[in-house]
Amino acid sequence: MSNADLFTSHSLGPLQLPNRMVMAPMTRFRAHEDGTPLPLVADYYAQRASAGLLITEGIWPSRGGQSDWRLPGLETQAHVVGWRRVTEAVHAAGGRIFAQLMHGGRKGHPLARIDGSVPAGPSAVPEPGPVHIPGGRKADSVVPRTMSLADIRTVLDDYAEAARHAIEAGFDGVELHGANSYLIHQFLADNTNLRQDAYGGSVAGRIRFAVEAVEAVAGAIGAERTALRISPGNPQFGMAESDPAPVYRALVDAIDSAGLVYLHLTDNARYPALDDLRPRWSGPLIANVGENGEATTREAGEKVLADGRADLVSYGRAFIANPDLPLRFATGAPLNTIDERHLYTHGSEGYTDYPLMSAAPSGG
Repeated sequence: MSNADLFTSHSLGPLQLPNRMVMAPMTRFRAHEDGTPLPLVADYYAQRASAGLLITEGIWPSRGGQSDWRLPGLETQAHVVGWRRVTEAVHAAGGRIFAQLMHGGRKGHPLARIDGSVPAGPSAVPEPGPVHIPGGRKADSVVPRTMSLADIRTVLDDYAEAARHAIEAGFDGVELHGANSYLIHQFLADNTNLRQDAYGGSVAGRIRFAVEAVEAVAGAIGAERTALRISPGNPQFGMAESDPAPVYRALVDAIDSAGLVYLHLTDNARYPALDDLRPRWSGPLIANVGENGEATTREAGEKVLADGRADLVSYGRAFIANPDLPLRFATGAPLNTIDERHLYTHGSEGYTDYPLMSAAPSGG
């Protein structure tokens, strides 16, 4: 049990967080076609700087990892300059911000990728159902290439280089996206990793890519600025994990001694990951308990903290509609309603136009 609540301060590596509310990474499609974030992205994150920590939407580390059109990247100097505007705005507003690196793996379509290439994943298993392409259209999924060992080494190098770009852009750290059907998750899951080499075929093989990705980024920028997000048993986008426990126990055991700044863990009704994995993780843990369910409430977040299952709690949909969510929770003020129509458009509507309250909460 813990005496901490959402408004208690917390030390996270070199950062001192004023509260334990984390803004979860959420795709918003506010980038130019080349992957440079639009100017209004700086306003969006700065508005939400009262969160203990901001985690950006998923950012592709290299064009081979681009999963969709108008998602942001961290490959070029134009990307670095665009993100520096964001981090400077967040820091000027008193906030802290991590970049989430998100390689799409099998996800995506040649028509929605800058280089027009066919996506590559652990195995040649396509994502089920149609996928989005430019112009508001959909197309059938393509069969991804199976990544060679050389491809895997290239992606690990790309993660490290993008992490260096993130620090150059002023981010406080980097979260690797190992959840929600993206590349690292694809290596972990039963149905997307059919390999029989060193990167599949056994628990040790399934976790190898995730461990090496963590090592690559930590080696580039330091473990104290490196984090990992995982979502054991998450069925989104056709993922299947028949028995997540052995795989994720082995993964957590393998990285526990690495000194990462945090582990970001999404709980799941089929597999209670927080209960199972929390005892195996000795570092800070961010819990997300609203994935694939009802949006997390203040009460649900505080229960996770009180139970000692996490040190911080991430909120997604609530932060989209409520830039000043900590103040609203602290004062019991009503929450804004989310604008579902403009979640994935490209302008300010439903993005930076949600009303704020007039005062800011004091630090915890």
